[in-house]
Amino acid sequence: MVDPCAAVLVLIVTGFLCLGIKESALAQGIVTAVNVFAMLFVIIAGGYLGFKTGWTGYEVPTGYFPFGVDGMLSGSATVFFSYIGFDTVASTAEEVKNPKRDLPLGIALSLSICCCLYMLVSIVIVGLVPYYAMDPDTPISSAFASNGMQWAAYIITVGAVTALISTLMGSILPQPRILMAMARDGLLPSFFLEVNKHTQVPVNSTLATGIVASILAFFMDVSQLAGMVSVGTLIAFTMVAVSVLILRYVPPDEVPLPSSLQESIDSYMLRHNSDAQMINGENPAKSPGDPCLPLLGEKKVAVDCTVVEKLEALSSFTAGTLDEENRRKIASWTIMLICVGAFILTFSASNLWFSSLIRFTLCGAGGLLLLSGLVILTCIDQDDERHNFGHAGGFICPFVPLLPISCILINVYLLINLEVATWVRVSVWLMIGVLIYTFYGRRHSSLLNAIYVPKAHVDEIYRSSGAML
Repeated sequence: MVDPCAAVLVLIVTGFLCLGIKESALAQGIVTAVNVFAMLFVIIAGGYLGFKTGWTGYEVPTGYFPFGVDGMLSGSATVFFSYIGFDTVASTAEEVKNPKRDLPLGIALSLSICCCLYMLVSIVIVGLVPYYAMDPDTPISSAFASNGMQWAAYIITVGAVTALISTLMGSILPQPRILMAMARDGLLPSFFLEVNKHTQVPVNSTLATGIVASILAFFMDVSQLAGMVSVGTLIAFTMVAVSVLILRYVPPDEVPLPSSLQESIDSYMLRHNSDAQMINGENPAKSPGDPCLPLLGEKKVAVDCTVVEKLEALSSFTAGTLDEENRRKIASWTIMLICVGAFILTFSASNLWFSSLIRFTLCGAGGLLLLSGLVILTCIDQDDERHNFGHAGGFICPFVPLLPISCILINVYLLINLEVATWVRVSVWLMIGVLIYTFYGRRHSSLLNAIYVPKAHVDEIYRSSGAML
């Protein structure tokens, strides 16, 4: 079954997003305000009906929790796509005036408000009508109609339409920015880099995203699309949680710089080596084997430090370096074991066809790996450069390592509880991505000719390159 109306709506929203970020933000604010008003109506009016009728929806013979924890988490994994709009805030970071303050504040406030509204609407609707008596196509309006408020369907319909438009705008808006960033790194053709001079919008990326989305909306069912979007969102959130652990405990020692900075890098490293030789009492202008170099002469010899003190300082520096290397190795293996433990625990807990002995054994092994990883990462020190690599101040993730590990565990469990057919469809998309990277991205990546320098020297190299220009 095809859905031409959905495809046309996606194309209309795509064309509107091409007008500019300010116009899109204004339209998003209007439809969001209407949507919030509709949800507040559902909460207030539905709450009044619930107290009037005695919340008959909760008086079911199977009890309040008929499908148990597995059923709840399986449903949560399916509707997890409702949280996809929050990455819009992070994706538009380059278009924010004060990202250090506005991005964390926007994400936290929008997430908190939406979670409260989602939960209140769910509580009210489930309380009005038993879950098995709901109309799967129009659950909210039918719940009010069954309680004698047929006119409420008009308000709910307006809210549903605005919610659909808001969701489309929130879903399509970040993807062109991601495509543009990938094209900037050479992973995609430069076609996606073009930005309109008047609207400051990546038009080509926006049109490509809208066309592909409209084709999917035309041929696929909404439940199939919901599962695919939920998988992508959960995988992205899991990768972010793992990345937080990596950046806190084992951030990269070297940073890739473009080959256009080769002259600045050579100049800085030459000056850095010369300064190091001067500190050691060497003359960089003359080589040690120069026959004209006198044994004693103008060269100043440091005599205020004994040989024993120099050896002690050298040994302490070497020991500190070895300790740091061991810390990084331990942290790396621990992060990997945490991911393995999360998969073992969630996979064994979700598969009831395992025998009890095997299931409990695997759950215990996975839980032990997770708990051990949490204890080890809590006890060892985080990297000294964790606040300097990729961070310019402002908000940082709290409760590390507990919060990222909990995020990994919950997301992996939700991923495993999704349907097999959803994973098959997502695997096709992943294979398309692998083919694009293999035949184009790998050969045109900006890292292909990049120069890797120690991260401690990156800021100075950029300053020196600016001074040379």
